[in-house]
Amino acid sequence: MSQALDALSRRILVGPLGREMARFGTPLALGMGLQTAFNLVDAYLIGHLGTDMAGPALGAIGICDQLAALGTIVSYGLTVATGAMLSHRQGRGDHAGVRQVAWQSMLLVFALSVLFALGGGFGAEWLVVSVVGAKGRVAELGVPYLAVMMGGSFTIFFLLHLTSVARALGSSKSPVALLIIANALNLLLATLMVYGPGPAPPGFQWGPPLASALGIPRMELQGAAWATLIARAVLLLPLVALLMRRFKLFDRHSITRADLPLLRGLIGQAWPSSAQLVVRILAMLLTHALVARLFTSETDQTATTALGIAFRLETMALFVALGWGSAAQTFVGQNLGAANPERAKKSGWLAATYTALAMALLALSYRAFGANIVGFFDSDPAVIAVAIGYFQWVGLSYIGLGVGVVLGSAIQGAGAARQALRLDASVVLLFQLPASLLVAATPGVTIVTLWQVVALTYIAFALVCAWSYRRGRFLGAAMA
Repeated sequence: MSQALDALSRRILVGPLGREMARFGTPLALGMGLQTAFNLVDAYLIGHLGTDMAGPALGAIGICDQLAALGTIVSYGLTVATGAMLSHRQGRGDHAGVRQVAWQSMLLVFALSVLFALGGGFGAEWLVVSVVGAKGRVAELGVPYLAVMMGGSFTIFFLLHLTSVARALGSSKSPVALLIIANALNLLLATLMVYGPGPAPPGFQWGPPLASALGIPRMELQGAAWATLIARAVLLLPLVALLMRRFKLFDRHSITRADLPLLRGLIGQAWPSSAQLVVRILAMLLTHALVARLFTSETDQTATTALGIAFRLETMALFVALGWGSAAQTFVGQNLGAANPERAKKSGWLAATYTALAMALLALSYRAFGANIVGFFDSDPAVIAVAIGYFQWVGLSYIGLGVGVVLGSAIQGAGAARQALRLDASVVLLFQLPASLLVAATPGVTIVTLWQVVALTYIAFALVCAWSYRRGRFLGAAMA
């Protein structure tokens, strides 16, 4: 294992920084973007189920994805902490410690999987109806969909965790190739399970005969959930094999009983990262809840449907930024582990620059081709109009979102997860929450005002994180 790890680490520690960051970060950003492709495929297939089903179903998955993401984010906080710990140990050349941290972190991910599966089974209706305020057909479809997605939370928990372990050790390309295969499998399974032997749109008419031959019923929205879970579960097997073969993880020497001091250390680093990401998702849920309560009715959920599509596309931006953030975390962590704080800090700024360029390209694409992109999922002119309005106001602020995510990840890579949490929480609690509640309390307010609050929040997020990162106090967490 040491030869493979050392070759990868040398590029991170002493290679040309701009080239190595681009070579390492681009596959990670692509890979994280591919994570969202599961949801985009589902949205497209569901959007062609017919007028009566498509709109409410798209609104339901828009809400449920944000709710299910809470579990994913809690788990991803553990993943972030694991990645930081792995990169530090790898930077010091502690290969035995790398194996130990990788295995003990898997035990924690398993425990979280059980917890959120139970939560989804017993709390789906309360979350969809009581917390978010979904109404009518959206609520009727959303409750069973959320129960399935949260019940199978382990697939996304372990998928993100295993790819992050590979990334922290310097491997970024192999997980991307596996994700491409998994997305192809998801497309196949979703086509069969969503449409079954019933009617399918042009381009997918090969599905019904195959579904009929295999005895797969038409499951519609539920079929999309099951297809996603199966495709993710299948991907886990080669990911484990990759880590075992290339890095000699999870061998008989690594599989030990729970190491309580190490587990406490992981949890101590994980909870601020998890809380930080939960704050971000709760901010998105706040927007969803206000839209559902202020701008929808039992018979008209146009705004919820539009926001559901917009947030799915926005999740692409968030995950691409998280990919660059993972690269920043690895470079910062390994260089600090090798006692090179200057290169570590430069790595964060460089990753933020690459992210800003990616976010600008994505935002301009949404603004220029938004009508066609949204219409790809739902052709209702009212839905398209609301979604386009969102991108016109919020789109370019994705640059701020991306820069904030990457610099926050760099701070986490230094082991200062609590500082990153304080930055996120301060923006949401001191600006977005009161501003959103003020919008809700203002008579005759339009939905555009809510979009403006979201855009200003992302800009404020970047400014606060850049100010804190420039001061450099987070370096003390790693050098202490």
